[in-house]
Amino acid sequence: PALYKMVQRLAERGNLPMPKVYIIDSPVPNAFATGRNPEHAAVAVTTALANALDKDEIEGVLAHELSHVKHGDILIGTIAASMAGIITTLSHWGMFFGGGDRDRNSSSSAIVGLAMMILAPLAAGIIQMAVSRSREYMADKSGGELSGNPDALADALLKIESYAKNRTMPGATENTAHMFIICPFSAKDMKQLFSTHPSTADRVARLRAQAKAMRSSGGAK
Repeated sequence: PALYKMVQRLAERGNLPMPKVYIIDSPVPNAFATGRNPEHAAVAVTTALANALDKDEIEGVLAHELSHVKHGDILIGTIAASMAGIITTLSHWGMFFGGGDRDRNSSSSAIVGLAMMILAPLAAGIIQMAVSRSREYMADKSGGELSGNPDALADALLKIESYAKNRTMPGATENTAHMFIICPFSAKDMKQLFSTHPSTADRVARLRAQAKAMRSSGGAK
């Protein structure tokens, strides 16, 4: 009930419809939002997050997730992920159905096809990461404004990352990683190398600066 009321209060403050609220039974603290638009949105937190963070930190996390909902980031992230998948698929098709005379330049065609198979998915991944990272910065800033406490969100990010560094969230996949507030893969997981999230240190530095500016203007807790 306390979590539901917290989401309700933030949704009203942000002029958003009340989203569905879910709790995921997981030993790794994390949170995410989903839904194609604000009218069909949901936010979820893990049991570990609810236990590891204090009230202000949980509120900061929820404000971040509601900011994703408000700005349509879930749809944007889905489109970016879909485009990355399309580019990858087309590069594979190009390898097998590429044009050119079979009797001439066959070796060069094979090299070009192989290069496409390697470089196209890489380029697609970079595009997806760039889009996702820019939206994370925006959600951090907007979440800090919505909660009125950017420092609490910064503290929450540091706590969540300290757990995430050592343990991959069960069931995490590349297709849904961009939805979480912190990359759900551990530092030991190779998938972390292609994280859709900016560095936590950079995000925290921006939030600290935002909190300082808000306190100067009398707008922060």
